[in-house]
Order: sequence, then C-alpha cells, then structure tokens
Amino acid sequence: MQEQVHATGHALECRINAESPAHGFRPSPGRVSRYRAPGGPGVRVDSHLYEGYTVPPHYDSLVAKIISHGADRGEAIARMRRALAETLIEGIETTIPFHLAILADPEFLAGRVDTRFVERRQAALEQAVHPA
Repeated sequence: MQEQVHATGHALECRINAESPAHGFRPSPGRVSRYRAPGGPGVRVDSHLYEGYTVPPHYDSLVAKIISHGADRGEAIARMRRALAETLIEGIETTIPFHLAILADPEFLAGRVDTRFVERRQAALEQAVHPA
C-alpha cells in the first residue's frame, strides 16, 4: 500500500496565536474587532475566529492555522507570504509579523533550519518584526 502513496509538492503551516512577539510572546486576549481570512490557490485556513469573538485569557492562544501548498518550497513560501499579508485580525496582537519575518529570513530561505532555528535567529527576527 505504501508504494501507492506519492508525495507531490511542498506545504507549510503557520500557527497564528493571539500573542505579542514584541513582548516575549505574552498572550494577547481581547475582542476581535475585524477579521478577514486569506484565500486563493494553495491556501487553507482552519480557524474559529469571527468579528466580535473574544479570545479568552485562560486557554490556548491558537486562533488559526494557515496552510499553504505549492509545487515546490518556493511556491509554498510565496503563497504563505501572500496569505499572511492578506490576513486581517484587529483588536488583538498576533504572531503574523513574526511568521512574515521568518519567511523573509535568509537562513530560512536557504533551508538552514533545525529545532534551534528561532533561538539562533532571535535577534534578527526581532529586528525584522520591530525595526529601530
């Protein structure tokens, strides 16, 4: 059976949290005043958000998962960048700027990632999210 499975393309998933990357990823609960999900080819969104929803302070801060798929890694990254740029969530802070910084990071783009990537690149990522 396994020989019938053929991998095609590349996929990325960004977990969007109600957190403030500028403040050590502290939770950002509150009322969502505006929400617009991304769409288009190769983009999927799993979320429970809607305008008027209140993100509670005592539970998991995950508010959405955005998944992109492309013929190759470059196309999946381009689609994810577009999807994140299209996403509108107002009233709370989210990790979207942090994800965009990762997707623009030269080390990430070169495929030099491992489980310590964020730790190694923390200063550069913070600078990209909040330029001086």
